Amino acid sequence: MLSLRNLHKTYANGVHATRDISLEIPTGLFGLLGPNGAGKSSLMRTIATLQRPDSGSIHLDGIDVLAQPQVLRRQLGYLPQDFGVYPKVSALELLNHFAVLKGITARGERREMVEALLQQTNLWEARRRAVHTYSGGMRQRFGIAQALLGAPRLVIVDEPTAGLDPDERNRFLNLLARIGEQVVVILSTHIVADVTDLCARMAIIAAGRVVASGAPQDAIATLQASIWQRSVSATMLDAYQQRYTVLSTRLQGGQPLIRVHAAEAPGDGFVPSAPSLEDMYFLTLRSAA
Repeated sequence: MLSLRNLHKTYANGVHATRDISLEIPTGLFGLLGPNGAGKSSLMRTIATLQRPDSGSIHLDGIDVLAQPQVLRRQLGYLPQDFGVYPKVSALELLNHFAVLKGITARGERREMVEALLQQTNLWEARRRAVHTYSGGMRQRFGIAQALLGAPRLVIVDEPTAGLDPDERNRFLNLLARIGEQVVVILSTHIVADVTDLCARMAIIAAGRVVASGAPQDAIATLQASIWQRSVSATMLDAYQQRYTVLSTRLQGGQPLIRVHAAEAPGDGFVPSAPSLEDMYFLTLRSAA
């Protein structure tokens, strides 16, 4: 269990990165949703002990993370949004190097762990290729392999599926799901579908605050019989946005398809639609604005 209590962080330029964040995060996949600039990456860096909060506490299975950051680092796997690799170094060599840096010095144990992780992340056949030649999805899977060195109890992944094609995204998400059976995995993302598909628990962050938390399916259930949609002409879109609580707009057949939230049927050509976590996400952000 990862416990965050009243975390607050303000940068020197006056930006409030996190504001009084409190969360209980159990073993399994936990989704952290929010738009760009919401404070997700700042919170991830704080949990990973890359920066200290101004106030608050972090505990992992009873360990005071702020008082004992080195203890947390020995049990942490971290895949940041952007990570670099050495040019012309193979995945096998690089993963072995990272294992040494992580303190896995026994040669036999290290070789066994590195080979097992390359198999687990489906990179065994490409283990002798330089990592900088990998596709985006392969690089992300390598990133997870290095994050799993040393059997961490907490794994943090920041925007891991951005830019991946559908096949690579599915492979990566399936890998995360298997990892989440054993440890705490925090998936920080702005892709709502990733959280819907994978996470038993989640939180939505806006302007540095937690504005909603709980189980995704419970959040979706609160919107039953209150989501409506219809196609409108582009020239009338502004009028509909002023008249209704419009959650999202996308093109369908060249015309805007709008989804609105209303406790009762709005009429005016709208038809009921099954709610989604994306609807809850946009409604929460709208309410928090």
